[in-house]
This record gives sequence, structure tokens and C-alpha cells, in this order.
Amino acid sequence: MSFGDKAILWLHIAAVVFTIGPGTAAIMSTPRYIRNRNPVIVGYLHRTTRIYTFGSLLVLVFGLILTGMTHKFSQWWISVSLTLFVVAFVLLMLILRDQRRAITALDAAAGRPAPASAGGTVADGIEDEVRADAAAADAAVAPGAGAAAQAAAVTGAAPTAAVTAPPAPARPVDNRLVAAVERGRIASLGGVASLIWLVILVLMIWH
Repeated sequence: MSFGDKAILWLHIAAVVFTIGPGTAAIMSTPRYIRNRNPVIVGYLHRTTRIYTFGSLLVLVFGLILTGMTHKFSQWWISVSLTLFVVAFVLLMLILRDQRRAITALDAAAGRPAPASAGGTVADGIEDEVRADAAAADAAVAPGAGAAAQAAAVTGAAPTAAVTAPPAPARPVDNRLVAAVERGRIASLGGVASLIWLVILVLMIWH
């Protein structure tokens, strides 16, 4: 192996140590602080996860360079490692989404407004649907009431109020439950991603 190959190899290993390691630690620490209802720490872990998630692309870049320099693209374990890396990266993007949802749910449970960067949540979607249903119900009742008033004016009878069933009360969204669901998703997806990193590491060491 030439000096250039060794240099790229060491950069590849350094990228693994300084990006995947801290990123995995941040992900596995997130469920504990969601359980403790600490959105400040969860927000910090979310930013940390995002930085190291995109930093882990350096592992892929140096790995591809090293594979091209050593002419090993035809090896089966290279193809398996690349596929697993892509799967792990997709899981990390899902974890980032779940962390944002957990932060929004924790803020809502504490009575604080959700940050603008957190995006929509399950609770926001349900509340929007409830408001839309209520507006549709009011619009449907109004024409009926107007027709009844017109008929009463023609016949001279006293107008009668349209009989409508009262709308069912909207079920409040338990933001703590939403945060607990996201906590479970982050723990499970983080475990799968960690297992994938371990398999890739075994393949690298084995060959």
C-alpha cells in the first residue's frame, strides 16, 4: 500500500471515529432527555446529531476514494458496505425528523410555543383538521337556517330553528404521549443504525 493509500485510509478511519461515534452517542442519549421532558437538551442533541450525520458523509467520500485507489469496487463486501451505509444514512434522517417532533411536543406540553424551525407536528395536524371540520359544520348549518327563515316569512309562520346535532367535542392531543412515541422511534431506529455501523466495521476489519 502506497503512502497516498495509507493517508486516505487514516482519513477514512478518523472520519469514522470523529463523526459516527459522537453522532451515535447523541442519538442514544436523546430518549433519556425526552423522558425527563427537557426540550433544551433534546434540542442540543438534535443539532449535534444533524452536524455529525452530515459529517459522516466524509466516511463515504474517503471510503470511495480509497476503494478506487485500491481497485476493489468488484469486491462483494464493498457493495454490501455501501448499501448498508445508505440505509443507515436514511435512518439518521428519520431520527432527525423524530427529534424535531419530540421537541415540538415537549414545548407544547410545557405550554411554550413551538419553534418555527421545528416544522409541523402530529398535534398541529390534528388541530388543523378539527378547525376545518368545525368550519365545514358551520357552513353546512347556515344555509339550512336561512331557508327556514325564508319559508317562515312566506307562510307567516314563526321561524323554527334548524335542529342539528351538537358537534362532538374534539379530543385533546396529549403531547406527552406524542413525545413518548417519538422517544420509542428514536431508540429503535438508533439501535438499528448502530447495528448497521457495527456490521460495516466488521466487514472492514475482516477484509
